[in-house]
Amino acid sequence: MTVWDDLVGQDRVAVQLSAAARDADALVTAVSEAGGGPVGEPMASSKMTHAWLFTGPPGSGRATAARAFAAALQCVSPDRALGGAPGCGFCDGCHTALVGTHADVEVVRTDMLTIGVKETRELVRRAQLSPAGGRWQVIVMEDADRLTEGAGNVLLKAVEEPAPRTVWLLCAPSLEDVLPTIRSRCRLLTLRTPPVDAVADILVRRDGIDPELAASAARATQGHIGRARRLATDERARARRAAVLKLPLRVDDVGGCLKAAQELVDAAAEDAKQVAEEVDAKETEELRAALGAAAGTGGRLPRGTAGAMKDLQDRQKRRATRTQRDSLDLALTDLTAFYRDVLALQLGSQVALANTDVRDVLERIASGSKPERTLRRIEAITACRQALDSNVAPLLAVEAMTMALRAG
Repeated sequence: MTVWDDLVGQDRVAVQLSAAARDADALVTAVSEAGGGPVGEPMASSKMTHAWLFTGPPGSGRATAARAFAAALQCVSPDRALGGAPGCGFCDGCHTALVGTHADVEVVRTDMLTIGVKETRELVRRAQLSPAGGRWQVIVMEDADRLTEGAGNVLLKAVEEPAPRTVWLLCAPSLEDVLPTIRSRCRLLTLRTPPVDAVADILVRRDGIDPELAASAARATQGHIGRARRLATDERARARRAAVLKLPLRVDDVGGCLKAAQELVDAAAEDAKQVAEEVDAKETEELRAALGAAAGTGGRLPRGTAGAMKDLQDRQKRRATRTQRDSLDLALTDLTAFYRDVLALQLGSQVALANTDVRDVLERIASGSKPERTLRRIEAITACRQALDSNVAPLLAVEAMTMALRAG
């Protein structure tokens, strides 16, 4: 087992990162043997650099690849001295980096809509520090596409002039999601959507999922690793998907369209509520205790602490908004896959269908319309996703979509 084992269907990327980790290891080792001092800028021929940008479609494993690389950079396996590649997966450096407890690996992910200037400045400050005990100071930013313009400008200087032993690993869906000035200073790695069979295999091997269920989940999500795991392990997720796939049969009239839209938005709101119930109460109690209120008493907080509590409440509201949008987007993704299957049937394509469990419904919709109408329906779903990205009220955007699905 190595740190690269969880990179599903990304053999080319694993080879590139392994080579870079080897060069990075050689660079630090040479400095150490020379008696210390700063690590110089990697030579032009080196496969290592101080800033990387991981791009790829949702579910391709961008963050997984970045975390694996971070672990390889911290690898302290004795086998390295014998010519072995860093990234053994077993040593203290690899293990702590992978489980998130390594002092010199900072993994940044957000459950908010954006990453702001304040958080980015704190990251840049940390990036200037020397490693506490590891070989490199590694910053993994899983949601670089969520940086505000101001935050991106703050990050730019740190990427332009990195500290000697700091490595930035940025993740985003595409190049266009990152400021041009930042992406031009990063080495690009592009991941692909993993093959369905490879996703099913890792669900069986790593998560112990029944092979038939694993294959069904991988096929339904078209190789999206995270969604496939959730679908295979969460009965509620399977129930929500089943409800979404019934929507095309419920938009025959205006009343049906409006009702289906309301139920879709309500389901997303329920998802946000469940997350809030699981997380918000614990966060609030922990903050109250930290501010001096006895746990569970509901007692008054010390003076001057109301601002901290309000900041937490604002953050929780923003998280609920993102959770609702993410849930809606997931439903729209499933709906898009449904109509793509319909289109494949209409065109007689030999591609594997994603939603074989509802093939009878697919065939019914396919036989009752033409490919042109199916394309317009897919366009309506895309327009809805774009409207939600532009902060259009969710119910308004979804109602417009369901009416378009009916009108075709």
